[in-house]
Amino acid sequence: MLITLPDILSAGELALARRLLTEAPWDDGRESAGPQAQMVKNNEQLPHDCEAATVIRQMVLQGLNRSALFFSAALPLRIFTPRVNRYSGAANAYGNHVDNAIRLRAAAGGQTEYVRTDVSCTVFLSDPDEYDGGELTVSDTYGTRGVKLPAGHAVLYPGTSLHQVTPVTRGARVACFLWVQCMVRSDEQRRLLHDMDMNLLSLRQRLGECEETTALTGTYHNLLRLWAET
Repeated sequence: MLITLPDILSAGELALARRLLTEAPWDDGRESAGPQAQMVKNNEQLPHDCEAATVIRQMVLQGLNRSALFFSAALPLRIFTPRVNRYSGAANAYGNHVDNAIRLRAAAGGQTEYVRTDVSCTVFLSDPDEYDGGELTVSDTYGTRGVKLPAGHAVLYPGTSLHQVTPVTRGARVACFLWVQCMVRSDEQRRLLHDMDMNLLSLRQRLGECEETTALTGTYHNLLRLWAET
């Protein structure tokens, strides 16, 4: 399931991100990749603890928390700590790869915990007219689709998918990326729940609250109760 999330970051948040990125340091992005991905990854990444990465990460998490669409589509249980990358110049592409199934993140009290990468998410920080190329292409059972969104918008796509970022031939493509471990592990089950949730919302807007929408809401929550892991 590939879903676009509009306006995860506001205009003010994007302006702050751009100011911070002006003086931000960049490292070789291959340092965070696994052995297979290192062979096709050629980009830059902000150090995890620099000011720009810290502030942008917090804004992205707050933006996702505000998005009812994100919750409906991803049903997040854990979110891997967001990171920021850049494609430009000679470090301008990321070939076809599948993300690692498990990531290790810092947790409270100095502990660490594993995050299963059910869903991948990219939040665009550059507008499409600022760079050429740099399209995120995602291949799954429904075919191959390309994604290039306005700054502040995000895309969700299955962590199981083969995907790449095509070479940037002009300008710079900057984005924040993260992974989500979902309460419902199955992509098919999440799709059914999301479709049901969106149609219930449409029915309420047309009919208001009625016996049928109340009953269907109960069915939604009973399915979620049946399938969810918390």
